[in-house]
Amino acid sequence: MTDSQLIREIKDGNVELYAELMRRYERKILAFVFHMLKSAHMEIMADDLCQETFYKAYRSLQTFREVDASFSTWLYTIARNTVLSELRKQKFVRVSLDESGHVPRAPLDSMPEQSMLKNEKVSMVREAINNLPEKQRSALILREYEQMDYQEIANILGQTVSAVKSLLFRARASVKLQLEPYFSDPIFEEVEGMNQR
Repeated sequence: MTDSQLIREIKDGNVELYAELMRRYERKILAFVFHMLKSAHMEIMADDLCQETFYKAYRSLQTFREVDASFSTWLYTIARNTVLSELRKQKFVRVSLDESGHVPRAPLDSMPEQSMLKNEKVSMVREAINNLPEKQRSALILREYEQMDYQEIANILGQTVSAVKSLLFRARASVKLQLEPYFSDPIFEEVEGMNQR
C-alpha cells in the first residue's frame, strides 16, 4: 500500500493503519531529530520529540493535502518545527565536549591511535556542522544524512530550490573553513597515508 492509500484509509476511519506509516518513517525522523538536537547537546530528547512529531501528524492528518506536499515532506516539516519549538523553549546553553562528560570510546580491535584520530575527526566535523546557522544546518543534514533532493529540502524549509543550493554551498564552505586548519595538520595526513597501505 502506498502512503497515499494508507492516508486515505486512515482518514476513512482505519486508524490502526497509522502504525504502518509510523513504521515506514520512524527511523528517518528519529535520525533527523537527533541531528537537529545535537547542536544543543539535547540528543536525549530525540525519542520524545520523534513521538511528538508523529502525534502532531496524526492529529493534523485530516488537514493533510497531497497536492501541497508529499507525506514525507510534510512529516519532516512537522519534525523540524517541533525541534525548533523545543529549542526555543529550552533557550539552550552550549556545553563543550569536556563539560558534557561524553568521552568517545575507540573499538578494542583497532589501533588506538587510528581510532582516537578517527573519533577526533568525526567529533570536529559534527562540531563544525553544529556551529552552522539553523537553516544551513538543516539543509546540510537533510542533503547529506537523509539523502533528500533539492526540491524536498526546499519544501521542508519553505525555501526555493536556488535558496537551498545557496544554503548548502554556504554550509559546506563554512564547514570546510572551520576544518581546514585541522585537516592540513601532518598528523592527520600521516594517518590517512597509513590507511592506504
